[in-house]
Amino acid sequence: MTRKLRVGIVGAGPAGVYAADILTKAELPEGFDGVAVDLLDRDPTPFGLIRYGVAPDHPRIKEIIKALKRVMANPDIRFFGNVSFGADVKLEELQQFYDAVVFATGARRDRDLTIPGIDLEGSYGAADFVYWYDGHPDAPREWDFQPHAETIAVLGVGNVGLDIARILAKTADELLVTEIPDNVYAGLQKNVAKDVHVFARRGPAQVKFTPMELRELSHSPTIDVIVHPEGFEFDEGSMEAIRAAKSQKLVVDVLQNYLAKEPSGAPHRIHIHFCQNPVEVLGEDGKVVGLRTEITELDGTGNVRGTGEYQDWPVQAVYRAIGYHSDNLPGLPFDQNAAVLPNDGGHVVDIDGTPIPGVYATGWIKRGPVGLIGHTKSDAAETIGMLVADAPQLTAAEQPDPAAFDRYLDGRGIEYTTWEGWEKLDAHEVELGANDTHQRERKKVVARDEMVSISRS
Repeated sequence: MTRKLRVGIVGAGPAGVYAADILTKAELPEGFDGVAVDLLDRDPTPFGLIRYGVAPDHPRIKEIIKALKRVMANPDIRFFGNVSFGADVKLEELQQFYDAVVFATGARRDRDLTIPGIDLEGSYGAADFVYWYDGHPDAPREWDFQPHAETIAVLGVGNVGLDIARILAKTADELLVTEIPDNVYAGLQKNVAKDVHVFARRGPAQVKFTPMELRELSHSPTIDVIVHPEGFEFDEGSMEAIRAAKSQKLVVDVLQNYLAKEPSGAPHRIHIHFCQNPVEVLGEDGKVVGLRTEITELDGTGNVRGTGEYQDWPVQAVYRAIGYHSDNLPGLPFDQNAAVLPNDGGHVVDIDGTPIPGVYATGWIKRGPVGLIGHTKSDAAETIGMLVADAPQLTAAEQPDPAAFDRYLDGRGIEYTTWEGWEKLDAHEVELGANDTHQRERKKVVARDEMVSISRS
C-alpha cells in the first residue's frame, strides 16, 4: 500500500512557496506515491512580503512573483487564503488533515528600539509604513503626514530603510505609474518632505544595502543623493568585509561615487550619514522635533565604539527600520530573545530541545529576519530534507482526503480564498490598472472584504 504525503504549510510567502516547490520535487521514501501540499495564509492573497513588503517602484524584484506563480500552478499544491492560524485553525486541528505541518509565517512587525522619545508623535515603525504604502488590508487607510515635516530621519541601513527614504523623497506623481492604491497616492500628495536623512551606526563597509537598491536612489530626477564624508572611514575589519564579498565592494563603490558627485539642485535630497548612533528622539509638546546621535568610531574590527560626542538633528519625523520581529504562534514554543520558533535546523523543538513530531519551521520564523529573499530557498531545502527523511515515522493524517479540509473550513464559516480566487483578483487588479488614466500594470485592491468578495465571486 502506498499513499500521498499530506503536508500543510502555514504561510504563503516565498519561504512557504519554496518549501512547497522543493517538497513536490523531492524523492520520497518507499511507501509514498507523491505529495499533496496545502498552503495557508492569513492574507487573502499569496506571496507575503513580495506583495506587502517590497516597495511598489521595484518591478524587477516583483518579477519573483512570476516564478512563484509557476510553482503555485502545480496541481499538487493548493492555496487557502484568509485563514488565520490560532484564530481560525489550531495546530491540533491541522494535524487531523496533515502528516506534517511546516510554519513559514515570517516576521511582520517592527523590532523594538528602546531609546528615549521613540514613542513620540511622529515616530514610526518601518513595517507600519511599508504595509500602508503597499496597501495591506490590515493597515490604516490614512498616513499621518504632518504639514510641517520637511526634514525626516530614517534609522537603519538595510534595503527597507532605503525603500522608505526613497518613497518619502519621491513625489506622489512619480509613483502613479506603479500599483499603489488610490488612498496611498492621495496620502503621498500630503507629504512635504524635502530632506531625508539616513543614519548608519557603523561605517560604509558595514551597511546592509544591496548594490541595486543603492543605485536606484538616484533614478528619480527629483532626488539628489548626498553621502556625507564624516564617518566615511574604513578599518582593517572593513577592508576584510570588502575583500570577502563582491557585493559589499560594489556597495562601497556606489557610495564613493555618490560621495564624489556634486548635488544637481534637485528639490529633494536623501542624505546618508555614517558613524552616527541614534540615542534619543527629541520632542516638544509630545511631538518629534529632533534626533540626537552619538558620534561613533570604528574599533579596528568593523565594530564601533562611542566617542562621547553628540549631535542634534532638527527633524520632524523619525522612521525606524532596524529590522522585523516575528510573533509567537499559539500552542507552540517561542524563543523570545531570538524571536523564532526554537528549532534544530528544521524540526520545531520543545523547551527541553526535543523535536515536536511532525512540526517544522522555515524562513524568518526559523532563522530570524536576516538575508535576502533568495536565501529562503536553501533554508527551505534544509527543512524539507528533514521532513522527507522523517516521513516513514510520521503519524498519518486521520482525514487524508483533501476535501476534508475544505469541509472543515466551510463548517467553521470561514470565507477562505483559493488559487483560482487569486487569479480572479489578479485579473481584476490588472484591469483596474489598464483602465486607469495612467495605463498602469495594475492597481491594488486594499479592503479585505473586497478582495475576498472578488476572489469568491
